[in-house]
Amino acid sequence: MERRTIGAGALAVGAVGLGCMPMNWAYSTSRQRGDESLRTVHRALDAGSTLLDTADMYGPFTNELLLGRVLKERRADAFVSTKVGLLVGDQHIVANGRPGYVRRACDASLRRLQTDVIDLYQLHRADPEVPVEETWGAMAELVRAGKVRALGLCAVGARARRRSGARLHDATLRQLERVQQVFPVSAVEAELSVWSPEALEALLPWCAARGVGFLAAMPLGNGFLTGTLTPGEGFEPDDVRARHPRFTAEMMAANQPIVAGLRRVARRHGEGVTAAQVALAWVLAQGPQVVAVPGTKRARCAEENAAAAALRLTPEDLAEVSGLPAARGSWD
Repeated sequence: MERRTIGAGALAVGAVGLGCMPMNWAYSTSRQRGDESLRTVHRALDAGSTLLDTADMYGPFTNELLLGRVLKERRADAFVSTKVGLLVGDQHIVANGRPGYVRRACDASLRRLQTDVIDLYQLHRADPEVPVEETWGAMAELVRAGKVRALGLCAVGARARRRSGARLHDATLRQLERVQQVFPVSAVEAELSVWSPEALEALLPWCAARGVGFLAAMPLGNGFLTGTLTPGEGFEPDDVRARHPRFTAEMMAANQPIVAGLRRVARRHGEGVTAAQVALAWVLAQGPQVVAVPGTKRARCAEENAAAAALRLTPEDLAEVSGLPAARGSWD
């Protein structure tokens, strides 16, 4: 698989990574099988998807524990990205950016992941009660202590994203400018897909101008852009899409022209090319610093996603995909 670099430290990873969240968090948990998830991680590594993206809150903790079982055997094959800064309570999620907590959380993640060093440690969300410079300073200490190789900032998962992607990106840019004065930012993780292209306006250009890697989260639109979801079939109650305005039967039907356009481009590239692979190839074409991080818990999907790194869209393909109808349905 093509390799891409993250940050000035030239940390090399496969162009398509593996988002591990669906294995233990946010999507339906009733059909989760640990053995299948383990096969998925192994299959992704075999295919060159070296970046494994997780967080301590996924589960919570169970996602890191699962990856630790793989890393115990294959640490040299993987680039590990995990996150800190969010705590899962009984009813809600809260931010914690206190330096002491960051240090303890890092040690706990290292134990669960069964590794001596985290390749990329990301701030999942800034704590409004703690200056972000203090949190980032504590994370920088972990780099100097040899527990972390590089630092990143995550702009995914906040409720503000659903209200206004532009406002969230503005806030992220301000945070990035502040923490960059404390310690270099190696990567930014934010949503980027055919149906959520807002990062192209300012966030991705900021990264490109500074040699910062961009981890494209949710590049398949929470599964919608794969074309495998049927409008109206519904989701289980613990699946986040059950409450997502773009996943109502009405909005899924209204957004089918996007999937149809991806399939049209896929057909031009031969039998076996899928809408999902076109969607990922479009994301990768947005810049050499972009790494797509599609999430899945299925081995066959990990293989299909990895193969998208070899798909080269023509200028006409890219123009057609970029010109597809804007997604309908709010993020509120």
